[in-house]
Order: sequence, then structure tokens, then C-alpha cells
Amino acid sequence: MTTTPRLGLIVTDIEDRTDNYTHSWQTMKDMVQMAEDVGFYSAWIPDHLIHEPAGVERYGIWESWSVVTALLAVTSKIKVGSHVLCTGWRNPALIAKMADTVDEISAGRLILALGAGWHEPEYRAFGFPFDHRIGRFDEAIQIIHGLLRDGHIDFEGEFYTARDCELRPRGPSNGDIPIMIGTIAGTPLGDDMGLQRKGWRMLDLVAKYADMWNCPTVADPALIPDIKAMVDEACDRNDRDRQSLDRSNGITVNLPGWQGHFGMTSVRKRRARSGVFTGDYAEIAAYIKQYADLGVDELHIQIDPENPQGVEQFGRVIELLRQ
Repeated sequence: MTTTPRLGLIVTDIEDRTDNYTHSWQTMKDMVQMAEDVGFYSAWIPDHLIHEPAGVERYGIWESWSVVTALLAVTSKIKVGSHVLCTGWRNPALIAKMADTVDEISAGRLILALGAGWHEPEYRAFGFPFDHRIGRFDEAIQIIHGLLRDGHIDFEGEFYTARDCELRPRGPSNGDIPIMIGTIAGTPLGDDMGLQRKGWRMLDLVAKYADMWNCPTVADPALIPDIKAMVDEACDRNDRDRQSLDRSNGITVNLPGWQGHFGMTSVRKRRARSGVFTGDYAEIAAYIKQYADLGVDELHIQIDPENPQGVEQFGRVIELLRQ
């Protein structure tokens, strides 16, 4: 029997300099509140500071943790997380403290999604070290995981220190805030960036510390088995039950009539390069079910039109998936 993955909405909170447009707070709030109404399980805010792709004028992005916190304060059911929060820009013990505080604000709806980052220009522009990114992440996740799960850690590493550090008070999840780790090596995005390795160091940390693994857009379901096998191998290598680790992937969908709506020109061009599925509501639902059949637990979806009306429109797909 076909199952249905949990569905998450990605809100593209970046500046489009081609059209001189960035989603306002009001638009992001309206989109996520609509996502909650139509049945999305989660909402996701990309975490970057600036982008400087080759040959493209630098553009900016809203700071994700601020937006995530605000969204959780104006919703009541939907889970929200950063996609994914870069530990290289924030002290890890403070991240754990921030997470417990937002856990309280949201009544337990935060998903703490973490990653090591990859885009060197934003590190340089904002003054963060780009060296030893995986080594720094290794120490950061040890501190964050230890504090969230046990409430206390005494840690001294090469990059970070947290001596006799304790989390007090504790949020309603009482140490069980779900941790998602995102990686790109061995995924289509990693291939596009020329990464030659599978990213075993990061995948080992996924197997040791994460409740969910995420990779960016995988437009072709036929690629999922090889990606799944890569993560299974990391679980086996670290004595982790494969079934205890949730898997999430991203897709991009053009809804019926999308061409008639305003859309950020440069965003649409980037999405087209990574692969976009276009179809009617039934075809989109069938496309999503393919991922569920291949073992994907949660799909994070970018939609076009990307506005509150588009989110409401996507509700028809969710209705079909529930049948």
C-alpha cells in the first residue's frame, strides 16, 4: 500500500535583484499560516547570509533563526525549522540554549536542523572562519546534542569549549527536540558543485546524532535508491538502526497556472536548472507518492506560484494524497 510522506513547505526568503523583490515578513507569515491550514506538516526557512554565485550579482537573504522564531509564535500546529542552520556562524552551546527557548515559545514545534555550511563568500563577508568546517561541525554537534539530550555538558575541543554548561530551564520537549542534519556530498547538488567524495564524515555524524537526514532537491525519484543506500551504509558503519533515521528530500513543483503569476525571475531560473515537476493536481500527487514508495519520510517542497494563494492551491494536492 502506498504511504504518504510528511510534507514541508520551503519558503524562499531570498532577495531577487532581477525583480527588486524579497518576500516581506507579512507574506512569509501568510504563507506559513496557510500551510498550516491546508495540512502541511512543517515549514522551512533557508539559512544563508548572502549569496555570490559565479557570474551573478551578490544578493541577500533574511536571517533564518529570527524568521523561524517569529513563525512559531504566530502558528499553533505546524512545525518549523531552518533549512539548515549553519553552526559555523553561531556558538553551539548558545544554539542549544536558543533551541530550548524556542521550544518553549512554540510548545514543542521546533525542528532543529543543522549543517556545516558550504558557501565561502558569506563566511568571508560576515567574518566567520571557513577552515575545518567539518571538524568544527563535529565538535558543535557533540555540544548541541549533549546539552539538548542530557541538559549538561563539559567539553573542551580544538574549536569550541563548553565547561560545566547546563541548560536551565528546559522547554516542553524535555530534551527530545528533533535534530535534522543536512548534507550535500553525494547528492545532485553536491555533484553540481563538483564534490567528488560521498561526505562520509558528515554522514557518520548523521548516523550518530540525527533523528532525520536531509539532502537538497532531488528532482528524479529514480535517484533516491542510491542516495538511500549511501545513508544506510553510514548507519551500518555506526551501528545505527536504519529504520530509526528518517530521510527527507527536496522537490520543486509548478502548480497548474503558475505561468500566470508573478515569480522571482532569478529564482525560477535556478529552480529550472535543478529540475522542476510540472503537472495537474493528480499528477503532482502521484509524483509525491513515488518518493514515499522509495522510503522518503518527509518531502520539503518549493512551489510556484510562491505566495499564499499558491499554498492554498497546493491544498488540493494534499486532499488527493489523503484519499
